[in-house]
Amino acid sequence: MIESKHHRDLLLTGQWFSLLPAALQDELLAMAQLRRLEPGQRLFRRGDPPCGLYAVLEGAIRVGSISESGKEALLVLVEPPHWFGEISLFDGQPRTHDAFADGQVTLLHLPQAPLLALLERQPSHWRDFALLMSQKLRLAFIALEEMSLLPAPQRLARRLLMIAEGYGGLSVRRRSIHLAQEQLALMLSISRQTTNQILKELEAQGAVHLNYGEIEILDPELLKRAAQGKP
Repeated sequence: MIESKHHRDLLLTGQWFSLLPAALQDELLAMAQLRRLEPGQRLFRRGDPPCGLYAVLEGAIRVGSISESGKEALLVLVEPPHWFGEISLFDGQPRTHDAFADGQVTLLHLPQAPLLALLERQPSHWRDFALLMSQKLRLAFIALEEMSLLPAPQRLARRLLMIAEGYGGLSVRRRSIHLAQEQLALMLSISRQTTNQILKELEAQGAVHLNYGEIEILDPELLKRAAQGKP
């Protein structure tokens, strides 16, 4: 059972958890377990059996895949207070991607068996978890469309805005994004050099400020214009 008021308050800054019925929030926290990972430690690999639902409380989780040649495809960096792992909750199938700790990580873990037992007793709550998955599906379709239709500068600006908004899952917008340029390049499937060039141009325009491992959004409106392809 999670007892820290700090952790509960953190989860409530996320839209999905904050909109759950209070009774369901309490039941989830009652079954929750804290789990800590060291930098680079594996949480699960593609093909692993379902193990439940997770929320990031501290640090970040890299979700993606690594080819046999060692090339990495980074889909998303999951940060607090976001939840992940719901696909295997629904279909009971193996994990679709790899998940590793990016730095020191603290997770909230809802184990698969008690979570399914709760949903068996109260099947109406399946809709609450479906909303979590549908939000991810919506974002995936948006990313696929952007990959096909938009040039790299627009895609990068749009991704920064999405991260700042917690992919639509935060109650407040962040102004500082802790993300290395190499990680951003992997997310967008563009080169590290192209990513740096685009960010330098945004910095020259006054939209962002670059620090080591961090991108600070100075002017959201300028960044929105860049995302729309406007000068």
